[in-house]
Amino acid sequence: MTVTLADVAARAQVSPATVSRVLNGNYPVAASTRERVLRAVDELDYVLNGPASSLAAATSDLVGILVNDIADPFFGVMAGAIQSEIGGPGGRAGGERLAVVCNTGGSPERELTYLTLLQRQRAAAVVLTGGAVENVPHAAAMTAKLRKLTDAGTRVVLCGRPPEPETTAIALTFDNRGGGRELTEHLIGLGHRRLGYIAGPEERTTTRHRLEGHRDALAAHGIEEDPRWTVHGRYDRRSGYEATLELLRRDPSLTAVVAANDSVALGACAALRDSGLRIPDDVSVAGFDDLPFSIDAVPALTTVRLPLAEAGARAGRIAMGREEPPPGGIATVRGELMVRGSSGGRARR
Repeated sequence: MTVTLADVAARAQVSPATVSRVLNGNYPVAASTRERVLRAVDELDYVLNGPASSLAAATSDLVGILVNDIADPFFGVMAGAIQSEIGGPGGRAGGERLAVVCNTGGSPERELTYLTLLQRQRAAAVVLTGGAVENVPHAAAMTAKLRKLTDAGTRVVLCGRPPEPETTAIALTFDNRGGGRELTEHLIGLGHRRLGYIAGPEERTTTRHRLEGHRDALAAHGIEEDPRWTVHGRYDRRSGYEATLELLRRDPSLTAVVAANDSVALGACAALRDSGLRIPDDVSVAGFDDLPFSIDAVPALTTVRLPLAEAGARAGRIAMGREEPPPGGIATVRGELMVRGSSGGRARR
């Protein structure tokens, strides 16, 4: 049954005119009233009628791209590649579509809010990038929201993100677990047995999968992991710097540091230098993603290259219906180990 503006007004206990004012934003409304109306809109999952040109079709010319942090090259590279594939035949405005990048800041609530807004605008497609939040209520809400989007005719593509069960969303997922295992095996092959690990936020799937790969490699080589060797933090340089100092405080004999991503690895390198340690002579460092600056670090960073631009472009083409989805709707994108100077020769500490 279609939810009407009158239904929202009844739920919020206001007039239909007040609901219209809140949704159109063209008239001042008391904050408490506005909050009540928006809560009713969310509870009823009301979809705002768009312009007549949008109503003539199932979807509009709008494409949403959700990222955690547009300032992070990981997301910037993918978003740019996705947007490069958005134009072309299919839209009504001269064949073009409007790509809107939604910066969630890593907030699960903002992620759902943006999806609701895109649903109300009848977005032609939505591409979600990066890892998912491992939270049962949020996962259930995401499943319900993605199903509503796809049922309404919106194409949903997950890029660098695990599949969403019980939905028809297409998933191009990165092999973070395999890349993490290969990276740590490389360091073990150089003789390292005391490896510190700087992990990302604990609630993220990317964090868990990369850490599982690291631990799989340790176990396969009979290395017992010391709980002191793992520190969690954000996916940024400052976190890498602070976590490395903490690792050195816990165990000064570490011979290698494995970072959750390349930005974290740069912070780790700075902390090691400030502690009077040489890279890789005293401590080897490895990152993940092969972000553009990785090869220009001094020494150049050993990392796992994820084909971010290629995956983003493919996600964009699938979202626009210009490339067939992978069989079963899921494809695993594997990384490539890039051995550079920061891991150097054999362990010497």
